[in-house]
Amino acid sequence: MSKVEAFRALHRRTAPDDPLVLPGPWDAASAEVLVAAGFPALATPSAGIAASLGYRDGQTPADEMFAAVARIARAVDVPVSADVEDGYGLPAKELVERLLGAGAVGCNLEDSHRGVLKDPHEHAEWLAEVRHAAGDALFVNARVDTFAYGDGDPEPAVERAGLYVAAGADCVYPIHAPADVLPLLRSGVQGPINVMGRLDGKGPSPTELGELGATRVTFGPGLQRWAALALQGMAAHLPK
Repeated sequence: MSKVEAFRALHRRTAPDDPLVLPGPWDAASAEVLVAAGFPALATPSAGIAASLGYRDGQTPADEMFAAVARIARAVDVPVSADVEDGYGLPAKELVERLLGAGAVGCNLEDSHRGVLKDPHEHAEWLAEVRHAAGDALFVNARVDTFAYGDGDPEPAVERAGLYVAAGADCVYPIHAPADVLPLLRSGVQGPINVMGRLDGKGPSPTELGELGATRVTFGPGLQRWAALALQGMAAHLPK
């Protein structure tokens, strides 16, 4: 079984309280730690990689992002999905080639640019081009940004998700969707749903998110920020 086939299989879990948990490495060392902890696949966070490279979220040059993904994928044997923001304006064929060249088996592609939602029909057409260029070689996770940059109404999220699934997306990711709307999203969306989990204990656990409708749970840059806080605490005790 190829890595992309294995990655797809991980999304076919039958128990609703057992979603796929994909932690987000920001470099090769963190990827190795997460694999050693037993995670079967990884999903890079663009914001976490940006911070590790000295950029603000959304400002990482495409070449540096693909290079970082390549270092992570090269360091581990498990499938790696890459958050490549809104695709950096690349044509679908070139985007797919660069993702595969970096060793990624999946990707996050968001439907906004610098905080502004894209036209969903145009974005769906572009996703269809990505799907055509990739064939079955990439697992496409279509991020839906209406909860991040819209008014919180779940209906536009369901509509966009439907367009993206019809265009060939394997999974949809309504980022920042409140937990109480997950059952509505689950009833209106075909296929896997990615939900962002929290690491501070203030939100539902991955098990609880699964029971509400999540197929998989990611944490964005949460682990990288948590690691930075841990380093800050250790650094405070070093002699100066």
